[in-house]
Amino acid sequence: MKHLNKLLFAVMMVLAFSSHAQNSNNPWALSFGVNAVDTRASAGGGKNYIDAKVSQPFNVSENWNILPSVSYISLARSIGNNFSVGLQGSINKIDKFVVFDPTNPSHNSSGYAVSNPGDLMYYGIDVNVKYSLMSLIGSKWLDPSLTLGGGYTFLGDNSFGTIQPGVGLTFWFTENVGLALATVYKSSQLIGGDRNMAGDIYEPKAPSHVQHTLGITFQFGGKDTDGDGIYDKDDACPEVAGLKQFNGCPDTDGDGIIDGSDACPDVFGLAALNGCPDTDGDGIADKDDACPDVKGLAAFKGCPDTDGDGLTDKEDKCPTVAGPKSNGGCPVLDADKDGVPDTEDDCPTVAGPASNKGCPEVTPEVVESLKIQARSVYFNTGKSTFKAGDAATIASLDAMREILRNYPNAKFSIEGHTDSDGSDKFNQKLSEDRANAVRNAMIEKGVKAENLTALGFGESKPIASNKTKAGKAQNRRTEVRHVGSIYEGKL
Repeated sequence: MKHLNKLLFAVMMVLAFSSHAQNSNNPWALSFGVNAVDTRASAGGGKNYIDAKVSQPFNVSENWNILPSVSYISLARSIGNNFSVGLQGSINKIDKFVVFDPTNPSHNSSGYAVSNPGDLMYYGIDVNVKYSLMSLIGSKWLDPSLTLGGGYTFLGDNSFGTIQPGVGLTFWFTENVGLALATVYKSSQLIGGDRNMAGDIYEPKAPSHVQHTLGITFQFGGKDTDGDGIYDKDDACPEVAGLKQFNGCPDTDGDGIIDGSDACPDVFGLAALNGCPDTDGDGIADKDDACPDVKGLAAFKGCPDTDGDGLTDKEDKCPTVAGPKSNGGCPVLDADKDGVPDTEDDCPTVAGPASNKGCPEVTPEVVESLKIQARSVYFNTGKSTFKAGDAATIASLDAMREILRNYPNAKFSIEGHTDSDGSDKFNQKLSEDRANAVRNAMIEKGVKAENLTALGFGESKPIASNKTKAGKAQNRRTEVRHVGSIYEGKL
């Protein structure tokens, strides 16, 4: 019998430790720890039934039998509605057996004595139903419970069944790990057992007893393939990590539309456009909009037709004036009467030859006029800033602007020069900065930036002697030079 009992207990432990392969939300709980057996409940005595069964329950050193090792293991499974069913196996050694014997010289003040019945091995196999009160009290970490079950106890050469009500308390450190305490009253008396009161009260045969357990419990069995904290059974997207509010599905762009329903999952968009953005607000998703940054019409795939002539603005050479498609959307006009239609005329208000795209040619007189104006631009000494409030400088810059704007297809070089005062390096940098200052001033006044370049020559190209004050004054200058046409593809 002893060997059979041990074999049964070992098989039960192996089964418990191998029961990890489940696939719902942590329906399993595995617990292990130490147990204590107190035989005081069957000793008799006491003032009444309750006093006889539960008085002095915490005489640990006197009454409790404890093995200094892991001595119980249990496996439980949830069956829903706060109920679970569990199987527990325990082992102990009874060397403290409590009897009620006021005649025993070692009895205590209540008439109870403790004897060693021969270090009897104790094995217990129990099945119980537990009801958790955690949801009832609204706690997420404190888990009180009630249990009711039955079991079979092997005590030395004896074995007997028990009915066992109990209570428990678990402290959950995490969702899966907790500290479990439980106390179960294992009554053999209720099913015709208990010690043989007519025989030797010191001989344990089928005593009712209380068993206390303290151990670590692990909940497991849930499967979360994508690791997003939502178990697969509740995860609408179990293979991809997602958000709890979307039942485990991802919303990569954070627009409130899950990726599976989002036509543009990587870009924040609108629900009305299946999660796609509409930058220009024309009701056409950017991915379908040929002009996503400009509000347009559905008929033109989101591109505008400002003048309503049937050509989109980017196809229309005259997007604000209606014209025939044959003329690129422009009206056939020649405002300056130079024989070049305005649609082809780079200078529609100034007459010029067709060879120069309707713009006037740059003549030597024009270049000379620019040079004169440029030389009347004055800078602060040793700097590239204009003299503040200098009327000649202001007038010259305005005059240069008017001239340059009449030649929109001509390229000009603005060149800076210095006298010989200062180092070559300083003068080179100063000449470049002054040339750029004039260029920037022209651009701010409306001259096309691509038509202007700026060069600095330092003191390398004097037009007068640097040995005289007057000569140095002439050498400190900016000049404008005509260097070609935009149609030549070079400066």
